[in-house]
Amino acid sequence: MEEREQRVYDFLLEYDIPYERFDHHDEPGENMEICRRIEKRIGASIPKNLFLCNRQQTKFYLLIMPGEKPFKTKELSSQINSARLSFATPEHMISILDTAPGAASLMSLINDKEGKVQLLVDEDLLSNEYLCCHPCVNTSTLKLTEADALGTFLKAVNHDMMIVTLLGTD
Repeated sequence: MEEREQRVYDFLLEYDIPYERFDHHDEPGENMEICRRIEKRIGASIPKNLFLCNRQQTKFYLLIMPGEKPFKTKELSSQINSARLSFATPEHMISILDTAPGAASLMSLINDKEGKVQLLVDEDLLSNEYLCCHPCVNTSTLKLTEADALGTFLKAVNHDMMIVTLLGTD
């Protein structure tokens, strides 16, 4: 087990946050097509996790949204008062979240000790019973209750969420 993954399990244990773990080493969840297949085993949806930044690469955002919804930067930019958003570089993802591309998730915030990342959550996820996420690697998926994920966990990592509304249409 990688150190970054172990850090997630240690953190969840320390804060008494319950979860179910599903290993899928045979099928790393590196894209939404693969995640759709993993969801059938888990019995819950895996959201799309996008690591974004402003043009100057001085503000970083982790957007969590339904996997089937298309992402439109214009929709999000106006809601967070950012002129232009793009995907953050893999180097930024590794240096800030200690997570490789394809494995970013809510759990990556454990590694954002300096609070550089603003969590953005699409409002459509707030009605889910569970929130699934990778433990900083994409060969396992954790299933947490939404209350534990967006309540207990966020408080423990000193992050707030900003709720956004993404329609996924032009």
